[in-house]
This record gives sequence, C-alpha cells and structure tokens, in this order.
Amino acid sequence: MSAGTFDAAWALAHDIPGWLTPDQARLLWDTALAASPAPVVLEIGSYQGRSTVVLGSAVAQTGGRVVAVDPFVDDWKYGSPLTQGRFEAHLQRAAVADRVELLKEYSTRARPTWNSPIDVLFIDGKHDVWTVLDDLKWATHVPDGAPVLIHDCFSSVGITLGVLTLLRPGARLRYRDRAGSLARFEVGSPGMAGRLRLLAEMPWWARNLGMKVLLRLRLNTIARRLGHDSPYDPY
Repeated sequence: MSAGTFDAAWALAHDIPGWLTPDQARLLWDTALAASPAPVVLEIGSYQGRSTVVLGSAVAQTGGRVVAVDPFVDDWKYGSPLTQGRFEAHLQRAAVADRVELLKEYSTRARPTWNSPIDVLFIDGKHDVWTVLDDLKWATHVPDGAPVLIHDCFSSVGITLGVLTLLRPGARLRYRDRAGSLARFEVGSPGMAGRLRLLAEMPWWARNLGMKVLLRLRLNTIARRLGHDSPYDPY
C-alpha cells in the first residue's frame, strides 16, 4: 500500500534527488488530497520522482491518478538515459506506480492534443519564459476555483517573468499563497487584490536572484550573513 499520511509519504520521497522542500511537499500533498474525488493531477517535470511520489501517495487515498509529463531526454543538469529508470524505480519502491501514468513527451508538444479535464496542475518544467507561458495554457483544462501550482515561481527569471503576465487584464489565474518558492494559484479572475498579492512577492524574488548571484561569485559567506544558509540556489 502507498503512504497513508504525509509523514509516511515524505519518508518515502525525501531521499529521492530533487529540489522539493518538506513544506513544499506538504503543500502538494494537502492540495492533491483536497481535490475532488478520484482527481487527475497533471505534473509537468518529474525528474526522479520526488514530487511524483508525494502526489501519487496523496491521490491513492481518494482513488485518483497522476499524469507525469516528462520527455526524459539528455540534459546536463536534470536528465540522462538513466533518469527514467530511476524515476520508475522510485515509484515502485513507494508503491505508487499504479497511480502514475507517464506521458513521455515535452509539455509543449503534449498540450495541443490534450483534451481531458485536470483537477490539479503542477508546473515544474523548463524555466525559460516561453515554455512557462505555454505551460500556463494547460490551465484551460482546470475548472474554476481549482489549483495550479508552480515551482520555483519566485526564484527564477524565466518563470517569474512568465507569471507576471497574469497581471494583465483578462488573466484567468489568481495568486493565493506559497511555500518557499512553490506558489499556489487558482483558476479565476485575479482582481486587484490578487494582482497586488502577486506584486508583493517581487522584493522576495529580487532577494532570491541576489542570492544566486552571490553563490555564482562564490560569496557564500555573504549569502549566509544575509540569511541564505545553504550552498544551493533558493527554491
């Protein structure tokens, strides 16, 4: 059986390589668990399955499934021919493989032919602005009031620039809250309050970019003095 509590799910997921923090994993778990009965959760970008195991464990409680969209191609940072095998092995170890359907494709190629409802959308794919803008279009399959979660939302130039387009008139996603740089939106008109909440995160985004610059310059001591006590980028 899959993990029946968040603590059990995180115990299975925490040692899988990835960039999901415990509080972010908890937000994914709570959001998936609160979705409609037998929800469809679509995850863009799975890597070795840390977030997939958390989501798969959550939907197992309500009879749902996760669709994991990832091409598993060679990439200097995120992938290799071995990554898919590790991903599948981690799902098997966590006993959630039967809850996860792998769509081995680029999200930008899969989206135009997708025609099924999505109850929860989790975006953690390529971080360039053009891919982010395309990935946001998956939200057309998410009903009003349902959640859209975006990882690294306030720690990446490409993602944040893409998300800032939600300030425009006619946008259909409103910002709710975040766990670290995992932001939770919901489908619906943002209104002035939602736009102001999103804008209020921009100083924190600028702070995270500053930390990245310090780490690239190997000024880790200064970064620690400014509150970033980690050798890794803020995420």
